[in-house]
Amino acid sequence: MLTLDYIHLSIVEQIGYITLNRPEVLNALDEKMVNELQEAFTYLEKQPTIRLIIVQGAGGKAFAAGADIKALEKRTPLDGLTLGMQHVYTQIEQSAKVTIAVINGFALGGGCELALACDIRIATEKAKFGLPELNLGVLPGAGGTQRLTRIIGKGRALDLILTGRIVSGEEAQQMGLATYYCTETKLEQKMHEITEAILKKSPIAVQLTKQAVHHGFDVDMQTAQWIEKLSISLLFGTEDKAEGTRAFIEKRPANFTNQ
Repeated sequence: MLTLDYIHLSIVEQIGYITLNRPEVLNALDEKMVNELQEAFTYLEKQPTIRLIIVQGAGGKAFAAGADIKALEKRTPLDGLTLGMQHVYTQIEQSAKVTIAVINGFALGGGCELALACDIRIATEKAKFGLPELNLGVLPGAGGTQRLTRIIGKGRALDLILTGRIVSGEEAQQMGLATYYCTETKLEQKMHEITEAILKKSPIAVQLTKQAVHHGFDVDMQTAQWIEKLSISLLFGTEDKAEGTRAFIEKRPANFTNQ
C-alpha cells in the first residue's frame, strides 16, 4: 500500500478511500497535498478490483478548507499556468472509477472544487460550501468557474462566486451542488446505500456511462447521441449484457464479470 504524509489511503473490498489528512489546518490544499492526492488517485485507478473511490477529510471539521493562503501569496503568473490542481481534478473527473466526495465540514475554494470534480457529493448538516477566492483577488481556478456553472447553472454559480457566500449542506442539496444530504449520524448508512447500488451494476456499463455523460455534455446533441449510440453498441456485445438480461428474465441477481 502507498504511504503518504498528507493523504491516508485504504482499500476495503472494491472501494478505495482517500482521506485528506491535515486536520490541524482544516486539510488545506498546499502543493504537496495536491501532488500526494494525485499519487493516491493514480494508485487506486491502477487497481483492477477497485470500482469506487471515496474522498473525505480527516478531523471532523473540514473536507478541505481551500488552498494554503501563505503559499498563494507567493504565486506568480507562470505558477497559474503550471501548477497542477486543475490537472489533478480533471483526472478525477475523467476517471473510469466512480468517485464520491463526502463533505462533513468545510469545503471551501479548492476543497469545493475537488468535490465538484467527483461524480457524487454527499453532504451532512456540518457541510459548508463556498468559493471565496474573489476575497483574495483571484478566482476559482481549479475548475470552479466551469464545473459549478454546469452543475447548478450560470445564475446560481455567479451568485456563489461573486458574493463568496457560504451555503449549508441542505441548501447545497437543494440547488444541486450536493447530490445527497443527510445527518452525520446517518452518513455511514447513506454511503453504504449508494455504494451498494453502484456495485450491483455492470462495471463496464458504469464506465461507458460515465464517458458518455462527460464527453457528450459539451458537444452538440447529434454528436452526443452518436457517443451514446456507440457506447450502447459496445455494451450489446458484452457478456455482462447477456448476464444482465438473463438474470432479469430469471428473476435473480446478476453476476457481472466486467466482460
